Amino acid sequence: MTTPFPSASGATEGSLSVVLAGGGSAGHVSPLLAIAKALRRARPDASVLAVGTTSGLETRLVPAAGFELVTIDRVPFPRRPSADLLRLPARLRAAIRQSGAILEDAKADVLVGVGGYVCTPMYLAARKRGIPIVIHEANSKAGLANRLGARFASAVGTAFEAVEIKDGQLVGMPMRPEISGLDRAGARQQARAMLGLEPQRATLIITGGSLGAQQINRTIAGSLPALEAAGVQMLHITGAGKQVLAADGSPLAGPHYRQVEYIDSMELAYAAADVLLCRSGAGTVCEVAAVGLPAVFVPLPVGNGEQALNASALVAAGAALLVRDAHFNPAWVSAELLPLLADDARLESMAEHGRKLGIRDADERMARMVLEAAQR
Repeated sequence: MTTPFPSASGATEGSLSVVLAGGGSAGHVSPLLAIAKALRRARPDASVLAVGTTSGLETRLVPAAGFELVTIDRVPFPRRPSADLLRLPARLRAAIRQSGAILEDAKADVLVGVGGYVCTPMYLAARKRGIPIVIHEANSKAGLANRLGARFASAVGTAFEAVEIKDGQLVGMPMRPEISGLDRAGARQQARAMLGLEPQRATLIITGGSLGAQQINRTIAGSLPALEAAGVQMLHITGAGKQVLAADGSPLAGPHYRQVEYIDSMELAYAAADVLLCRSGAGTVCEVAAVGLPAVFVPLPVGNGEQALNASALVAAGAALLVRDAHFNPAWVSAELLPLLADDARLESMAEHGRKLGIRDADERMARMVLEAAQR
């Protein structure tokens, strides 16, 4: 049963002001927008303002979602000695001044941060003014800005259970209602029709994210004859400008294979797929769990192993498979992926295990945290 949303503190109706900070990647912007929309549903009278930088996806996605965006200067934190490191203190002070002016102009009652370069100066400016801070950490390894902000935040929500961050509470990943409320079985036939797929054929949907995934593309190209022979239909979402080519340089093609740069609504892909083959970014992992979609994760082989860690709970629960990028090849597809696509009972079991771990109301959980912080 959903807990009723609290009203904001002794403030009169219409006087609640919420500022949300974060951006850069879709991994930050998407949960920010989901929280903003949940707040607007809970308090239609509230003022909601987003803060980002001029170089992130927020410049396009936030206005498109109907929210006002203001920007501050981007302050990267160099990880090795350089001229940028020497300039860091002055840049940070300037960004904190910008952040403070935004909070004061907005008469902010609460600051919500989701991570990214913009959050460090916003957190420090809010702390100086006594404005309560609520944080959402989307990754399995907390970022620098959120680790700093958590030291003096009123509440910290996390998308994953085993996140090392001060006072973190598991809330899940805030996501669009079109995904969190998806009935895969009920939407499957319509989704396949809308995506140009056959209604009854085993369906593999492949995505490497907005940047594409070279190893995934190479392996699918090399595995296409075996997948076609097994009767599998494929939709490959390549990312903008990331067309997948065959060995002769022509666009990869097949009777039951088609590629597109993007689709407008990923819920269609989730409904249409029997299996999703993808990287294991935090958002993707949480979404496939929420909708109960069997997945094969090929973690991005850079960084500190964050993507493999993101996927670990689903893999341990039997809801997904994981294969290292270097090991994902046509032989693996033949030995592991083809049998999976042909095993309806196993796919249903994986879907059920995923649904047990999935959290569908993270946006509302975060909205309650924000309103409770404003009340305090």
